[in-house]
Amino acid sequence: MIKITTDSTCDLPRELLERHHITVTPLGIIKAGRLYQDGVDITTADIAAHVDAGGEITTTNAVNVADYEDLFRRLLERYDAVIHLNIGMGFSSCHQNARLAAEEVDGVYVVDSRNLTVGHGMLVLAAAEAAEAGKSVTEILAMLEEMIPRVETSFVLDRLDYMKKGGRCSTATALGASLLKLHPCLDVVDGKLPVTKKYRGSIEKVVEEYVRDRLAGRTDLDTSRAFLVDTCPDDHLASIAREILREDGRFDEIIEAKAGCTIFCHCGPGTLGVVFLRKS
Repeated sequence: MIKITTDSTCDLPRELLERHHITVTPLGIIKAGRLYQDGVDITTADIAAHVDAGGEITTTNAVNVADYEDLFRRLLERYDAVIHLNIGMGFSSCHQNARLAAEEVDGVYVVDSRNLTVGHGMLVLAAAEAAEAGKSVTEILAMLEEMIPRVETSFVLDRLDYMKKGGRCSTATALGASLLKLHPCLDVVDGKLPVTKKYRGSIEKVVEEYVRDRLAGRTDLDTSRAFLVDTCPDDHLASIAREILREDGRFDEIIEAKAGCTIFCHCGPGTLGVVFLRKS
């Protein structure tokens, strides 16, 4: 019996986590000097209300070694092995902490997803499905190693004030983007998040252009599954992307998710991304 565990940054919908018995470790969120747990006692709406009221940007805390070790020990009382998939090492020290904890507990295997949000979640779900199918630890780890470089995660941002407050872009850049209606597109590349394109116009127009760009002329996509994720309080951006993905007609399944607090802290509301798996 193999248990799959992960960090709250995977952003998989609760229904999928429960269906596949995936255990989630919440990252810490610091708001106004108080520590909360991502998705447990704080929501993205709480963060948005705090920032909109003039509050400082919330920050994130990695899961510590002791909490990982405690989790792994408890699970190994019931399971033969634990495979834990972390948010990419380039984005958080969670992976390093989980590896340190695993050194103290036999039967734990820690994997760096090299990704975030549902790009990370796609790998978690694949691991859980493989475990349910009776695959061995060796087989699951080999599958993940082969799959990780094929995950394609990207997203567009509506606003840059969260990134500015968090020190990830300058005031001048944020102001210029606002005045010119520029919306950066970021891709996960080698465990980092470079800006790969800048779109111009309303965020609705940008989302449509961005999703169509991601699909145009593509013959290299695994069409069994695609992921759609956003940080909006409503469905207006997701509905645009959803319709384009459905019109495309290639995907057997489209999984939709809302990004959790950890991701929201860095990009704020009005962010939307799509995640594909490239063919091997």
